[in-house]
Amino acid sequence: MTVLALDIGATKFAAGIVDSNDTVQDVRRVAVPESDVWDACRALLTTVAGASEVAAIGIGSAGPIDVRAGSTGPLNIPEWADGFALVDSVRKLFPQAEIRFAMDGVCLALAEQRWGAAKGVPDFLAMTVSSGIGGGVMSDGRVVMGRTGNGGHVGHIVVAGSEEPCACGGFGCVEAVASGKSSVRWARRQGWTGHTGVELAQAARAGDEIAVAALARAGTALGMAIASAAALLDTDLVVVGGGFAQSGELLWGPLRASTAKHARLTFLRELRVVPSELTDQATLAGAALLAVQP
Repeated sequence: MTVLALDIGATKFAAGIVDSNDTVQDVRRVAVPESDVWDACRALLTTVAGASEVAAIGIGSAGPIDVRAGSTGPLNIPEWADGFALVDSVRKLFPQAEIRFAMDGVCLALAEQRWGAAKGVPDFLAMTVSSGIGGGVMSDGRVVMGRTGNGGHVGHIVVAGSEEPCACGGFGCVEAVASGKSSVRWARRQGWTGHTGVELAQAARAGDEIAVAALARAGTALGMAIASAAALLDTDLVVVGGGFAQSGELLWGPLRASTAKHARLTFLRELRVVPSELTDQATLAGAALLAVQP
């Protein structure tokens, strides 16, 4: 019997087979198309499963989600933004499989506690800073799902002083200021000519003033959000992963400085903000744990 893990990301889908050590093998990825999104996801799943009988599937999805309805509405996938019945669609493919579904931040927290920088830690916040910004909360050794499954969705903490419009319809969300996509948009408004977060980090390391300012702006906003979240959760550990979080010290220096400036309460004096030790497969790894948990 085969167990699958599926990661629904903003720009790519990934799926693989969960082995006896609860890790994911035979991983395949596809870019998220502009249309016919489910067709791409379905083809990925059927390719990974092959002729095997699938017993269980763990799904981690970019949010927001509705875990009760089994639907997902990632802001960066316009075709699904109003809600797509993901669990029902997967169940039609694999009617005998047990399907477990959670936000990607929940999966990230599970993976970080099992294998990453929060290994064995009962209370922490895991954040992903990539095309968007998400998170997951571990409290007293248990992952926090929330009423609809969106517990830990820290990307929509509002950053003081910002009126940047967000894809959620609000203004000043940290995702609208500090994600990879948002930072690229801001830099291009200032005259930078690149297109991706990776290019932006490379330009900053090469001394491009606009790129340096973009990373500093993002890091400062992230520090504000982290300080706010840590105070709310009474946690002393925040683990930050995701592709844009790998931009280096030009992001992390302002992030640490901003966190220290705003996290001034006595119970936050020991607050640590550390990079994830996991690769870009962290959500997929957490989805695997979701699939096999008792």
